[in-house]
Amino acid sequence: MPRKLNYLNVSWPLDFASLFPERRPLLVEIGFGNGDYLVNLARTRPDANVIGLEISSQAMDKAERKIAQFGLSNARPIHTRAETALAHLLPPESVNEFHINFPDPWFKKKHSRRRLVKRETAELLASRLVAGGTLLLATDILAYAELAHETFSASPGLSNALEAPWARDLPGRYRSKYEAKAYREGRRAYFFLYKRNTTPLAHPAIIKELDMPHLFLYSPLDAAALVGRFETTRRRHGDIHIALLRAYADPRHDAAVFEAVIEEPTIEQHTMISLSPRAEPGEYIVKMTGVGHARPTAGMHRAVAAVGEWVAAQDEGAQVLERKVRG
Repeated sequence: MPRKLNYLNVSWPLDFASLFPERRPLLVEIGFGNGDYLVNLARTRPDANVIGLEISSQAMDKAERKIAQFGLSNARPIHTRAETALAHLLPPESVNEFHINFPDPWFKKKHSRRRLVKRETAELLASRLVAGGTLLLATDILAYAELAHETFSASPGLSNALEAPWARDLPGRYRSKYEAKAYREGRRAYFFLYKRNTTPLAHPAIIKELDMPHLFLYSPLDAAALVGRFETTRRRHGDIHIALLRAYADPRHDAAVFEAVIEEPTIEQHTMISLSPRAEPGEYIVKMTGVGHARPTAGMHRAVAAVGEWVAAQDEGAQVLERKVRG
């Protein structure tokens, strides 16, 4: 079975040649649930490559088992948020079809940033579609259908391929387990069919990795003393949120690691940042580790800087010697 894929262990952008035996039109399902629709796409469209995006580990396991069961070489699920895939994995004009089935509405105001259908995502979807490419969306919630109509119809790169804002049925459509259950319970879906039009777009480029961040500093305090002073700290730099949660000392090597959660608009990472001694007494290097398959994003640069700045603030004799971080 091919290795399990997630947004932290694949290349940015995706290397399609390493994922599929040959280059074919690309279909992408966002939020594939139990994988039935994804598998059906791959089985009925052998002339296409199919990528599924999903944030549920349980759904990933189900889809991977079904793909292996049918021996499908043209289907690969990736554990990722849609926003992360659109910003870091899928290049402009690389996708022939997006399929979005019954996305979570996230109606509570505090959860609205997690909602898939919003202006920023619609613009990214349009920019990733090839000319004439298709965006299909299904929902069984009227309020979400109204939101989708408002959002997609306002996107300059998309044109409604239906005569009405939405359809209540699409002949020949494969019904997933969730959709079939909704019909049995008397809930009809709202279907959207949009095409990438000829309106020129400023395609947002793939957000690639930066160089590896690190910071050199001097402190008269050893690592154990620094960890003894540590308290959870949170910082915000524009739309980057950093939480330094815990610190752990390794007195034998005068070293420490700091547990960090970094939230950026397109990606979230949970990793460790290390403090290690250099050859000169009292000198240390702060750098990211590979824990959690960490990637050097702008937020990771800010997190490494945050650890170094916190260490330097713990003693008046401490100072940052050199910064290899951005921002």
